[in-house]
Amino acid sequence: MDLLLVEDKDSFRRLLTQALEGSAWSVRAVADPQEALRALEAAPAHVLVTDLRLPGMSGLELIRRARQLQPGLRVVLMSAFGEPRDIVEAMRLGADDFLPKPFDLDAFLALLDRLRALVGAPPPDPAEPWIAHGAPMQALEGALGRAAATALPVLFRGERGAGKSRCARRLHALRHPAAPFLSLAAETLGPEGPDPRTLQLLQGGSLYLADLAHLSPGALGPLTRAMDGPLGAGLCWMAGVDAEVALPPDLAQRLGSLELKVPPLRERREDLLILARLFLTRAARREGRPEPWLERAAERQLLDHAWPGNLRELEVLAGRTILFSEGPVIRAFPDLGLDGAPLRLPWPAPGTLEVMLKAVARSAEGELLRKALREAGGDLPPAAEGLGLTVRSLAQRLREHGIPLEDGDPDSVPRKAP
Repeated sequence: MDLLLVEDKDSFRRLLTQALEGSAWSVRAVADPQEALRALEAAPAHVLVTDLRLPGMSGLELIRRARQLQPGLRVVLMSAFGEPRDIVEAMRLGADDFLPKPFDLDAFLALLDRLRALVGAPPPDPAEPWIAHGAPMQALEGALGRAAATALPVLFRGERGAGKSRCARRLHALRHPAAPFLSLAAETLGPEGPDPRTLQLLQGGSLYLADLAHLSPGALGPLTRAMDGPLGAGLCWMAGVDAEVALPPDLAQRLGSLELKVPPLRERREDLLILARLFLTRAARREGRPEPWLERAAERQLLDHAWPGNLRELEVLAGRTILFSEGPVIRAFPDLGLDGAPLRLPWPAPGTLEVMLKAVARSAEGELLRKALREAGGDLPPAAEGLGLTVRSLAQRLREHGIPLEDGDPDSVPRKAP
């Protein structure tokens, strides 16, 4: 992982750089804040460690400008002269921690280990909406609150696309919102089981295994051993499975003590229009479009639909509606259900014929991938087989197009451990 160190005292800069030699960090060390900004423009960093008092620019101003360049940047401020107001302002600007000089190198390295975990497995966005107005979701919210008071493994059962991974993120936020969180598709676990480096990264946080029905038999033993081992004991385990799937006894023994049912969208009528507006607004922002407005006829159309595809179907519909709508007013959903709907693609940006054809081909590829995934009920293996791809190749293409794999959650695309 890449660390940008900004310290104007040569001796201290060298000391910190030497302390990180041979570690997981690749360090770029500079003395000037302007040089630091140029370094960020040239290549992003995972973590910025900066002194407060710097030549020509304060560390606070550097943090502000650095996070404008890279909003997800993790930041540590250090100073021998930090006033409480400076620390408060640094936290307001997005700093993760403050180190008063002089500090113990072991404390510095421990802090970087924590930040490395948050970079590799970032906690869910605390601003992510959680919509639970109807009775079924109110009951689930109460169950999540009770589960949050324990460290028990939790198994979420529900139909495909119902929002199991969203519920896992909600539970994680209730338990320990600042801890690392990682979602992995169960079918990506091989006979070696979870990577020990990943489990080490997640200590104090959570691991969510999506779609346990596709866990390969060869991965079952290594997975249960990992759960029972010292690294497995240092994190909270969660998993998602379809409502009627029976787990192998060894796995049921470890994950079945606390099962929570995720209601399908057709049982969430009180939430339906709120969710539709949320997905439409997100899609409009992605396309740079004004916030949409639903007319009553469109609302009735949504309420009358059976929603066999749950939240995933609603989100796909919202994206397509915004893409092909001519204004902010949504009067109807001509593609509701999507079965038999024509393949409709956005016009490409003006350019040469070759460039425009490539853009159209990419849009078409995304729509074909969505259709294959939808027709396979969200299951990667049958979708990949139908397309003549391997599961990993399909997962990579879905990632490239930003297409969610499980419950509308792009985080379930498998990521390599750092």
